[in-house]
Amino acid sequence: MPLLAAIYGVVVYALSLAVFVWAVGFLGNVPGMPTTIDTGITSNLSTTLAVDAALLTLFAVQHSVMARRSFKRWWTRFVPTSVERSTYILATTLVLALLLWQWRPIADPVVWDVTAPLARELLLAVFWCGWVVLLAATFLINHFEMFGLQQVYDRWRGREQQAAQFGTPGLYRLVRHPIYLGFVLSFWAAPRMSAGHLMFAIATTAYIFVGIWFEERDLVAMFGARYERYRDQVGMLFPRLRRSRAHERAES
Repeated sequence: MPLLAAIYGVVVYALSLAVFVWAVGFLGNVPGMPTTIDTGITSNLSTTLAVDAALLTLFAVQHSVMARRSFKRWWTRFVPTSVERSTYILATTLVLALLLWQWRPIADPVVWDVTAPLARELLLAVFWCGWVVLLAATFLINHFEMFGLQQVYDRWRGREQQAAQFGTPGLYRLVRHPIYLGFVLSFWAAPRMSAGHLMFAIATTAYIFVGIWFEERDLVAMFGARYERYRDQVGMLFPRLRRSRAHERAES
């Protein structure tokens, strides 16, 4: 069983990477992708809006519900703890793949179309920078644990899983959620913003704020006052230009 769990974890990780690459190309309208945000299946406007809204809602519900501590406690009554994270990643990957595959583009109207070469290259640089920030942030907090590989490896080696530790390495000293920051940058840094892309960006950004609320509630439950102090001192998605008054009083 430990070996099967390890193989399962590796296969899920490889699949998640493939779909992640697709997602990057999808948002960047990169040629050669199966679909992109502005190309793919076309239908009438009412069907397009209904399908896209359903796909976004499905992803949000799956991603949020399965990430909650209460769901995990129930879920691990049926799924071994060592593969719980890999199973969550598999479900997220499949739902994301469905969204990318079935997304209906709304090419018109075009909200903006930046044609100035320098401005266009700058937006593309921000787009790619967002993905770099996202990936860098995952490695700062243990990329392999986030994607379930650490858990199945520990099970294979007969090691006890380590309890979650609170830390603020690198980018986490500047913003509380650099992974989400990376997503936001990549969602909005588009030289050509179609109506469909704008709909996607608005919906996913709104979901990010909802997700942060749930995630921080869980983090406060796990780490208590320590996380509350961190939340008071560090900005959510962007660095704070000045420290909070509470932090200044704590140092005085």
